[in-house]
Amino acid sequence: MKNTELGFIHRFIPASSKAKQTDLTILLLHGTGGNEEDLIPLGKELASNASILSVRGKVLENGMPRFFRRIKEGVFDLEDLNLRTNELADFILNSSSIYEFDLERIIAVGFSNGANIGASLLLRRPEVLTGAILFRAMVPFISKVLPDLSKKHILLSEGLHDPIISRGEAENLLRLFTKARSEATLEWQDSGHNLVQQDIVASRRWLERNF
Repeated sequence: MKNTELGFIHRFIPASSKAKQTDLTILLLHGTGGNEEDLIPLGKELASNASILSVRGKVLENGMPRFFRRIKEGVFDLEDLNLRTNELADFILNSSSIYEFDLERIIAVGFSNGANIGASLLLRRPEVLTGAILFRAMVPFISKVLPDLSKKHILLSEGLHDPIISRGEAENLLRLFTKARSEATLEWQDSGHNLVQQDIVASRRWLERNF
């Protein structure tokens, strides 16, 4: 089902009645230039029995959808990030009422820009996520006060040869989530900013272990 209600263009795909039922919901957050269709095959590969909520970012950069504005590559518009994070969190809350999924069992799966707003959701509105798989994420913002993420499970999957996100940046994000008391794991893939098969293998293994 594709829907433009609730403030975002999105698709919700309930778990197949033919599959073994699960109460897990995967929230898909695309990268720059993507849309609500892009990550659906990935979501199904990661958790074939889960429901899927896939969202299109509302910000356009040279015609390409994103979840929040940036000043330049790697430099975020922090005011817009705050606004868009709260907007997306409210959408998730409203969607849970409409589609009747459990907020205690929703995992964000984000790539690049989608991973960054996923990280921002965890830091600003942790009540809307149980955990997250963040592909090629960086620190979204620095906060003096961190939420208690002790019940959150987070996987960071980063590329060893990523020209956009350095090893130090990825490790800083891991330290941030660890300081917030989450169960955070960082895995390195032999890739650049692109996704590779090992991202999927590692993520599926992590999901099976934690959920």
